[in-house]
Amino acid sequence: MKKILLLTLGVSLLLTGCGGMAFAAPEPIATDTATPLPPTETATVTQTPTITPTFTPSSVPTPTWVTQGPDSVQVPILLYHHIAVSPVNSRYYVTPEKFEEQIKLLHDWEYTTITIEMLVKAITEGVSLPPRPIIITFDDGNIDNYTTAFPIMQKYGFTGVLYIVSNRLQAEGYMNVEQIREMAAAGWEVGNHSVSHPDLNGGLPPEVLRHEIVQSRQDLEAALGLPVLTFAYPFGEVGSAAVDYVKFAGYIAGVGATGFTADQGLSNLFILQRIEIKGNEDAKTFIRFLPWHGDPSFIPTDTLTPTSTPSRTPILTYSSIQPARQDSK
Repeated sequence: MKKILLLTLGVSLLLTGCGGMAFAAPEPIATDTATPLPPTETATVTQTPTITPTFTPSSVPTPTWVTQGPDSVQVPILLYHHIAVSPVNSRYYVTPEKFEEQIKLLHDWEYTTITIEMLVKAITEGVSLPPRPIIITFDDGNIDNYTTAFPIMQKYGFTGVLYIVSNRLQAEGYMNVEQIREMAAAGWEVGNHSVSHPDLNGGLPPEVLRHEIVQSRQDLEAALGLPVLTFAYPFGEVGSAAVDYVKFAGYIAGVGATGFTADQGLSNLFILQRIEIKGNEDAKTFIRFLPWHGDPSFIPTDTLTPTSTPSRTPILTYSSIQPARQDSK
């Protein structure tokens, strides 16, 4: 017991030595012990797929449309009847081969088809038209217009205008309602060509003229469910009485069959000049009706050289039009 006591006293004296300063036992240094945080969520890196560039062909510039009108404009209007081989060598039949030659040439020379309605707007208001506008019309509603002309025109991106004789709808050898509607849905325009295709300049009584021109429009629109805005005079025969009824019926224009130039305007709005393309025309003779020519290398070489004709002639008037009566359509 004495030994323990002495040992304790010795330690105390040792701690109080050296100038009497007492050394306290060092206090422990507190260290912040942080509670570990949960690991932050690591976003999964999604690899961006490499985009394979697609080839974009260089665009082909389209012709700039130019404002024409009001009043005088240049638009040739062509007239066809049958696109078929004639059984009797008739002028009203153009063979499919000749027809396609002519249509291909128009395409190669950069003509663009428009409708009569577009032409009328250019004449009356002034609108933009393609640089080389043309109108291609077909009279009577023959079935070959659907079976032959329609696919050839589609092949070259062209549309046309059908002039229908209303009492021939559904008749043998003529287009029916469904076929006409199909062509209209493809962009073709439909006009009236009378009820029974009479000579309207042959002294018909007023009630007959009214029936053939006015009533026929109402009947045709009801049968087709389509607007019928223009009238084509049968045989191209135009008299002042027929023109008066065409205006009275509300048509926006009328077309004849005795024109020779592309000149159209307010003075002949109801007798628009239309050039008949006959069965003896080939691609070379055909070009004399065209106001704009293109690269001559597109003209087939196995056809005859055309004879030259004046490029412009005066616009026809009522008094100057005395067409000879044709025995065919």
